[in-house]
Amino acid sequence: MRYIVVTGGVMSGLGKGITAASIGRLLMNKGYRVTAIKIDPYINIDAGLMSPFQHGEVYVLKDGGEVDLDLGNYERFLDIELTRDHNITTGKVYSTVIEKERRGEYLGKTVQIIPHITDEIKRRIRQVSRTGGSEICLIEVGGTVGDIESMPFLEAMRQLKYEESGNIFFVHVTLAPMTSDGEQKTKPTQHSVKEMRELGLQPDMIVVRCKKPLLPETKAKIAHFCDVPIEAVISGHDSDDIYRVPLQLEAEGLTRYIMKAMRLFPLEERRDWYDLVQRMDAVRDKVSMALVGKYTSGSQCTDPMKDAYLSIREALKHAGIEAGAMPEISWIDAEDLERIQPEKMLRDFDGILVPGGFGVRGTEGKMNAIRYARENGIPYLGICFGMQLAVIEFARNVCGLEGASSTEFGDTPHPVIALLPEQEKVRQMGATMRLGNYPAHLLEGTLAHRIYGTTEIVERHRHRYEVNPAYIEILEKNGLLFSGRNGDLMEIMEIPGHPFFFACQFHPEMRSRPGRPSPPFLAFVEAMKAQRLRRTTGSTCTLELTA
Repeated sequence: MRYIVVTGGVMSGLGKGITAASIGRLLMNKGYRVTAIKIDPYINIDAGLMSPFQHGEVYVLKDGGEVDLDLGNYERFLDIELTRDHNITTGKVYSTVIEKERRGEYLGKTVQIIPHITDEIKRRIRQVSRTGGSEICLIEVGGTVGDIESMPFLEAMRQLKYEESGNIFFVHVTLAPMTSDGEQKTKPTQHSVKEMRELGLQPDMIVVRCKKPLLPETKAKIAHFCDVPIEAVISGHDSDDIYRVPLQLEAEGLTRYIMKAMRLFPLEERRDWYDLVQRMDAVRDKVSMALVGKYTSGSQCTDPMKDAYLSIREALKHAGIEAGAMPEISWIDAEDLERIQPEKMLRDFDGILVPGGFGVRGTEGKMNAIRYARENGIPYLGICFGMQLAVIEFARNVCGLEGASSTEFGDTPHPVIALLPEQEKVRQMGATMRLGNYPAHLLEGTLAHRIYGTTEIVERHRHRYEVNPAYIEILEKNGLLFSGRNGDLMEIMEIPGHPFFFACQFHPEMRSRPGRPSPPFLAFVEAMKAQRLRRTTGSTCTLELTA
């Protein structure tokens, strides 16, 4: 087993996750099996209760693990499926050690950070890295070198360095800011590496984040002061798309240097990532869509809270590459649609998407958008909460069930969305939802069946409330169709006769991959292409899907 540890310095948000994922992708291109671990120093057990405003989206794994969004990047870049054990947090480590102490497993010893906490960290890393037949394990240490929360993890890495001598490689991601006259400053990098050395760690490679490619003299200065070969100073300059980052790092010689240092030899030369980027660059057509969410910051921002809907953005990109039309997203604040007429904000879009979310804030605005899409024949994709609100909107405005709502929002005369009976007594919030992979059966001849090309699917979930079975008959009698089901649980709804009205209780974006887009997202982009053709030419073309 080879370990590649990625740390960060100077400031957070430099792109350690994308750097680690890119390194993994490049080593996969050489024929190696790669897995990844994300260490998060926060005391939370997992990311499940974190606000998207603070931490971005909560990514859900196949086993129901609620984790940091970087694991989503790992899954997309490496085309693998991870588990909750691939996310190590301070909360998990300390909980395990305390439980062992209470059971008397330490035989009366004084339980301390060294060796008990650091031993638990190493145990988890080794256990996870050796599952699935992987040959290389990436370990991203979250936070910034110098943070008090990261100290036990960095100490564990120091110990691992000697225990796995010759099979471990340290990559440090740092920053070279640029002055107004264009000079690239190396002092932040020097200080960050100095801080690492004080902890007993010396980086083997430094990836320097910068606005423009590192100048030769900047590389030479960093190499000289940080005690690494000049070939090990890699320019991590800005890119207009994260899928280009592996190619940039490859051009910088990163793969060649790591493989030489770790005594690895190319087993094959895969070109699929290069082909993906070429296909992405070849896309010329565009479609316009509105994403009506509650984690946005303004009416139609160009780049709000991008991490809160990261997987949706990536799934739309994957679908756009495949369909040959890239979605241009306008970010609509759901609360704005509670005071502004929907036609004033939504009439020029080829499609409307309402994503997942929790809580009552913005729900009326989202339902106004859903009603506008339903009544005006605009392609609609609803995800999780976007399906629940579509059911509520239909119940109110088509079935005539005045006051229909979800019990999540309080008392209602018509609880068309409600808690499952087995969850009504649950009091703790963390991990009590329907989480991870669940199957669904699709009705033949429906839009859902055409989209997936099969009657049996598996998708990832993250929700607590469900469609109330008591209202299914009246909803379907009035024209709504539940085309995907898991026993008594409604998984997919659609409206026959509408150009494209598809909503699902699960999160299909979590399983979308570059080169293998999520079927609902691909169908949505195709529907938006047809809608644009109708709008621009007056054509009456219909959506055709190829399974």
